[in-house]
Amino acid sequence: MNARVDHLLHEALALPDEERSALVVALLDSLEGSADPSISEAWREEVRKRRAALRDGSVQPVAWADAKARLSAL
Repeated sequence: MNARVDHLLHEALALPDEERSALVVALLDSLEGSADPSISEAWREEVRKRRAALRDGSVQPVAWADAKARLSAL
């Protein structure tokens, strides 16, 4: 990713869960014309499942810095 995308990601990750979910859906919708509709629907369903898991507490969000550190350690 470039610096601009890193900055946007940092800003997006600072949003509350609900706003991040809405942003994800909006970004996916913006790709509608360039993606296979079945893939887009599959991603929408994945977002719905992840949002539900966050809401019901069955998963806990991980800060980007922590996730990035874990990935770097692999």
